[in-house]
Amino acid sequence: MNDQPRTTRRRTLLGAAALGLAAAPLLGGTASAADQDRKGQDGQGANGQGQDGSGKGRSSFVTARGGELRLDGRTFRFGGTNCYYLHQQSHYMIDAVLNDAAAMGLTVVRAWAFADGDGHSYRALQPEAFSYDEAAFDSLDYAVQKAGQLGLKLVLPLVNNWPDYGGMQQYVSWFLGLADDSYGDGTNHDKFYTDANCRKAYRAWAKHVIQRRNRHTGLRYADDPTVMAWELANEPRCRSDKSGATLLGWAREMSAYVKSLAPRQLLAVGDEGFYGRADEADYPYSNYEGNDWLKLTALPAVDYGTVHVYPQNWGETSGSKPGTDATSWGTRWITDHLADGRKLGKPVVVEEFGLQIDAGRDIPDTAARDAAYRAWTDAALASGAAGDQFWLLTSRVDDGSFYPDYDGHRVMWDNDPANPTRTTAQLFAAHAKAMAAGR
Repeated sequence: MNDQPRTTRRRTLLGAAALGLAAAPLLGGTASAADQDRKGQDGQGANGQGQDGSGKGRSSFVTARGGELRLDGRTFRFGGTNCYYLHQQSHYMIDAVLNDAAAMGLTVVRAWAFADGDGHSYRALQPEAFSYDEAAFDSLDYAVQKAGQLGLKLVLPLVNNWPDYGGMQQYVSWFLGLADDSYGDGTNHDKFYTDANCRKAYRAWAKHVIQRRNRHTGLRYADDPTVMAWELANEPRCRSDKSGATLLGWAREMSAYVKSLAPRQLLAVGDEGFYGRADEADYPYSNYEGNDWLKLTALPAVDYGTVHVYPQNWGETSGSKPGTDATSWGTRWITDHLADGRKLGKPVVVEEFGLQIDAGRDIPDTAARDAAYRAWTDAALASGAAGDQFWLLTSRVDDGSFYPDYDGHRVMWDNDPANPTRTTAQLFAAHAKAMAAGR
């Protein structure tokens, strides 16, 4: 998630999260050769399904066909969430949030599969280009195992548009030594898409993650049905080329490459849904960010389209634009994409959405936010979304307290009388049940 340039930057708050909660000690070790041999050359058990480290059978791969997602021969629709920090935290914290997700009836969780650049507050998975810290993968490996045991699916983006956890700017810094302008005009940032060394390093990172063997399950990531989908990036933007051609060319190349590495898993771009229209003044529909959602989603290797919904951060409120309401604008944004997805013949997932309680931006209290979330999830259900994932579910940290509300979007499951998001969590739990039932 991020906002348009004229508003408060929320990504810096997530950077503070990395500073405030250091990663727990990480465990080494890998599955034994004998264990790997028993699972077979492709990492599958005798029944053709993945297994976790305990030998428990896992579900099948999710597929995309005929404009919908499918699992085990049936339409697969889901209510889900995001929890970006799974790749950095302790087993206790991973257990806490994934157990809560399962208790809510959520079925898909999106989490980061990147941490680029040494010398930061986080434990880097890729300290330097082409160099990978295998011990640092323990948290992500464990999260995949835990999700599989709970019957959850994961969506894993491979790089961040934003400098949190390194991101595209880290690649630009490694090879070109240019300053970070991710929140500016993007001239330096956007060289990530065109510089040959940046592209080579990204491809190497994708290959390493997708083909490496999980120390806890013994499976290669590409062979594990728990990983529902890979995403090329979290919220890729290219402001320096408003035609959309640069980002589209990069996405065409990398989507084909990632799909070749993980042909049984789904692939999405991970973009926000900006339409890229040169003649449109309304920011999210305009070409300001150099994205063209229709063309990105239509790429042959892309299995489904992604949509993010942040009207407050994009200036779509009554205070910024008289006559506009954040809730109704978000509903229109969702239904527009779902209608266009049907025309493309591709499933669409509303994979990030959120509102802050802020009376000056149309959401005065929890009741108003719940009403907005209900309107959006009802629209997703009624208009045929393959799934939706609110930003963000958090739970307990290592000392037993709740994860801090760094960005004003935190939702916690109904597990404490003092939980201020109790009604919101109950709303999402009921919605997930309705999505699973297809009604």
